[in-house]
Amino acid sequence: MPNIKPVSDLRNYAEVLKSISSGSPVYLTKNGRGCYVIQEIGDYERKEAAIKLLTELERGRLSGEKEGWHTLEEIRKEFGINNA
Repeated sequence: MPNIKPVSDLRNYAEVLKSISSGSPVYLTKNGRGCYVIQEIGDYERKEAAIKLLTELERGRLSGEKEGWHTLEEIRKEFGINNA
């Protein structure tokens, strides 16, 4: 169940911060509408890393479609990896 609080609860920010835990952010509303999210820094950093990884994977996919794909054998030869 999402932890939703009005932004006015930040007057007592210590209580709001106590209700934040890993994987359980606090969603703040203003005039009944979602406005802000407060989350642990570790959760934020993991999400940013996942976005960066997915962006790079998409760039690779687009590059492969545009410029062509390499076979496993070509990659092994390029990097000097022997078949084991």
